[in-house]
Amino acid sequence: MNSSRLSPEAELNLASARLQTRRHFLANCSVGLGAISAGLLGAKCNEGSASTLHDSTGFASDYAKPAKHVIYLHMAGSPPQHELFDFKPELKKHHLEPCPDELIEGKMFAFIKGKPKLLGPVYPFKKYGESGMMLGEKIPHIWQHADDLCLIRSMHTDQFNHAPAQLLLHTGSAQFGGSSFGSWATYGLGSESDNLPGFIVMVSGGNMPSGGKSLWGNGVLPSVFQGVQCRSEGDPILYVSNPDGMGSDIRRASLDALNELNRREHEVFQDPETLTRIEQYELAFRMQTAVPEVMDIKRESKQTLELYGAEPGKASFANNCLLARRLVEQGVRFVQLFDWGWDIHGTAKYDDMENQFPMKCTQADKPIAALLTDLKQRGLLDDTLVIFGGEFGRTPMVEARNGTMKFIGRDHHPDCFSVWVAGGGFKRGMEYGATDELGFKVAENPVDVKDFQATVLHAMGLDPYRLSFLSQGLNQRLIGPSNEARIIHDLLV
Repeated sequence: MNSSRLSPEAELNLASARLQTRRHFLANCSVGLGAISAGLLGAKCNEGSASTLHDSTGFASDYAKPAKHVIYLHMAGSPPQHELFDFKPELKKHHLEPCPDELIEGKMFAFIKGKPKLLGPVYPFKKYGESGMMLGEKIPHIWQHADDLCLIRSMHTDQFNHAPAQLLLHTGSAQFGGSSFGSWATYGLGSESDNLPGFIVMVSGGNMPSGGKSLWGNGVLPSVFQGVQCRSEGDPILYVSNPDGMGSDIRRASLDALNELNRREHEVFQDPETLTRIEQYELAFRMQTAVPEVMDIKRESKQTLELYGAEPGKASFANNCLLARRLVEQGVRFVQLFDWGWDIHGTAKYDDMENQFPMKCTQADKPIAALLTDLKQRGLLDDTLVIFGGEFGRTPMVEARNGTMKFIGRDHHPDCFSVWVAGGGFKRGMEYGATDELGFKVAENPVDVKDFQATVLHAMGLDPYRLSFLSQGLNQRLIGPSNEARIIHDLLV
């Protein structure tokens, strides 16, 4: 085609078409099988309490919504429930006896081979609170809040390796590419802060969780909803500061010029990610003032720092717990703390019951108890949901990798594990679900990962069946395409 014969308007349209990628074309295309299938899916209704799939807000005014904020404390590697949450006298009675054949027949484990021996609780349990919860003595400060906790002993998953199990728990899919819990929460509810991201992540323990940054990725959602990783040492966010020689006035002028170019691009291509880019630049500019202020724990009193065991200027889980309180206080919707080092296999001192496990308990016990105390005395616990747990459980058998018991530990176990939650509309001083007498499988009131996700979204005022985002012809949801996930109303006030 000879473009010199086209009108100026036609030339612009032709240039736009030439620059448009296949991805842009398919995203904007309104015909074809993809559009037909999307329309059919959007017109279908879910069964039971669910409404039309294409109602992406997922917000219902008649839903319980006491949880305005979430602080998710993920102990990466998964702490052993038999030493902390789930006391089994029969397991103690049969300590180091061969595991019954009927339990392990046809079962696959990550590292256990042959016929393993049962391992009784390595540390003692005692009763805590007016509710009389039987809990392990290694985290006594947390257990002083036993009457504020809702302890779920019947969680289960279908993944027994770290990365897939973490991805399933936090994104709803064991494969990479899913939208994370915090992204869905901020997509559904937005942020209460104009100057801070709605979803912030902090990592401690010296390593990233096995699932990597996908655990707080936006997945199919617009990238404005992805988690922002902050640090408790050095600059809170990398590259948020102005380069040397650039002041705020020059930065503002540069952003204005860049935003104008992006707006013109959006007028031509109508790509929603262009608007996301503009908003991210603007948020980054506002964060240059807000983030250093909220992340400066030196502003806290000496008593508060001592309560948490926090030390300004250092990277630690204690500092992150204090920062989590400061962030939700400033309106951040979802704060996710990952603490690495809870993978207690018993292959050496760095992952055994006698060295690593007590050390991790000491690192976590005081700061988490302080967080609960601090939130409660500031009146924040009622509308802030605190979640503690790992990605799966540990076996009631000793791992004894390579046939030795020089160090003691437990293997991965998806069939049952424990999680506790506090505040945010969950019942207090409650024990829910139970495992069998050896703590091998769920015996009462099972709670699947999807059930837990649905219940937390419900507590935040979001309908887990309607909260969706159209991508690749399917209304994507945290709980997946089916309606098998249940809201566990017995857990809620």
